[in-house]
Amino acid sequence: MSTKHSKRAEKFIKNADNVTRHDKTFWTVRSRRDSLAYNIDEWEQLREAASQIKKHTVTHLADYLEKFETNATKNGVHVHWAKDADEYNDIVLQILREHNVKKVVKSKSMLTEECHLNEHLIEKGIDVVETDLGERILQLMELAPSHIVMPAIHITREQVADCFREKDILKKHGETAAASMEGAKEELEKDSDPTYLTRCARYHLRDNFMTAECGMTGANFGIAETGDIVVCTNEGNADMSTSIPKLHIVSMGLEKLIPDYNAMGVFQRLLARHGTGQSTTVYTSHFRKPRPGGEMHIILVDNGRSSILGNPDHWQTLKCMRCGACMNTCPVYRRSGGYSYTYFIPGPIGINLGMLKDKDKNYHNCSACSLCCSCDNVCPVKVDLSTQIYKWRQELDSMGHADPMKKAMSGGMEMLFNHPKLYTTALRMAFLANYVPPFMTNIDLNAWAKGHTMPQFAKKSFHELWKDLKEKEDKK
Repeated sequence: MSTKHSKRAEKFIKNADNVTRHDKTFWTVRSRRDSLAYNIDEWEQLREAASQIKKHTVTHLADYLEKFETNATKNGVHVHWAKDADEYNDIVLQILREHNVKKVVKSKSMLTEECHLNEHLIEKGIDVVETDLGERILQLMELAPSHIVMPAIHITREQVADCFREKDILKKHGETAAASMEGAKEELEKDSDPTYLTRCARYHLRDNFMTAECGMTGANFGIAETGDIVVCTNEGNADMSTSIPKLHIVSMGLEKLIPDYNAMGVFQRLLARHGTGQSTTVYTSHFRKPRPGGEMHIILVDNGRSSILGNPDHWQTLKCMRCGACMNTCPVYRRSGGYSYTYFIPGPIGINLGMLKDKDKNYHNCSACSLCCSCDNVCPVKVDLSTQIYKWRQELDSMGHADPMKKAMSGGMEMLFNHPKLYTTALRMAFLANYVPPFMTNIDLNAWAKGHTMPQFAKKSFHELWKDLKEKEDKK
């Protein structure tokens, strides 16, 4: 597949229904976020507080990490440090082998996606089962998430039914699921009712919860003062993953650390409102100690975060708490889908994180931004996302990745703007372009013609209209 965002987006855009549904879905979430925000008088003060807390924490990260490790260890938790993805994957594998684990149930974690943990464990013969419903659907379909909070939102219920049928989930659990619902279901294997499919998934996952030897979770927050881990979900799968297996492994990026429970109160009020348009998530689970007779391990993962902290232009990305609000509002993401981006995290924050991870691989994503700044306005921790994307664009030429056509156009504009007579002459002649036949402009070489009607040039430029207005005012 092409690495160019526009080329990757073409497949998604070809299906107009997909684009409309995707756009409408995420704009609805954005609208719910706005509705909730307008009902809280101190909304902007909360955002500012969250921004300052994150800024303080990441700029004093070494102190808080040491404090967190000390308190977590006092709680009976084993704390590990991983400098990169390889070391992280090896630590997880070592813990699993020490406990003779054959099956792992996982709550959703973007960090494990970042480090390709699933692939690593499966290669070593360990069965890995995603327990977030969206993640499980994608795992069965062998697809990656297209959104960090709603990973399978682009999948239709008909596609889910087909997947469950292919994997024999409907055959195995269909009758039990139907019996638990009011009214008998006919032709169960053809049924794409969301409630029915969800119940089938529930019974399917329950079997895996009962037979797994290890549960893994991510971490929305790590609290330095107490050594706690906080995980926010809407399905309760994190609780199930940690309530039945006696071994609990937590994967946490260094940036997820916050100072104390006072800070937690601020973020709790912002996270769900921004991410899904809810007042709060259905479950907010706090893990401080291992369950009786069990073990709890926390793996603190760097994987480039220290380098980001040392980047004067882009360190603010570490403030991000992965709510997905920037994606929900982004007009480009909403109309091009998550798979149009080359980095595993799409949207505005993904553009910046992708560039920090690998500029040569992900530079094309920088074009997937209209610089409308909507992402800045909704970010709960006030990351200046569009400004950072703009900065990356200014560096593309020095990286050797500037688009040749855009570079030529910029050179032409520089020539016009630096020569007033040439600029004025061009303006006077511009209206002639209105008479060029459409077959000459609606061609593949003219990118603007794709999905747009060519604009009509005004007979008079703004400069001329302004001059006429001034002359009229002077006569008065």
